[in-house]
Amino acid sequence: MMRILALLSLLAAVPAAPAPLTVRMGESWIFSVRNGEPVNARKVGNTATPAHNQIRVSLQPMMGTTMTVTNNSPHDYAYRATLVVDGRPAEAKSCAVPANGRLAIEHWPKPVSAVILSRFRAAPAGSLCP
Repeated sequence: MMRILALLSLLAAVPAAPAPLTVRMGESWIFSVRNGEPVNARKVGNTATPAHNQIRVSLQPMMGTTMTVTNNSPHDYAYRATLVVDGRPAEAKSCAVPANGRLAIEHWPKPVSAVILSRFRAAPAGSLCP
């Protein structure tokens, strides 16, 4: 019994690994990046502004699918975008997100129900599409 309790206490102390963020059509989210994944994500209104070291993402049904990204950190990010089309994941080309609060716009011609964001990594300053 003591071994089981010891094992359970060890498992409880292990923090959950950051997971990808799913942004559904019409949603806006603000989050930070840690170990390449979104953390402390929270759904926000369309006019919310990200604080220092935060990123804001919005997904809208304009001309297929348009995602706007504001990266208020001091460095550019490249990331992985997985589109959810008809309930199935589909890899998508994504461009780097510029730093210091500048706006980036991603566009895909197909309508999607969601975009899954993951694998953020620092990109060279001024990067466009890696």
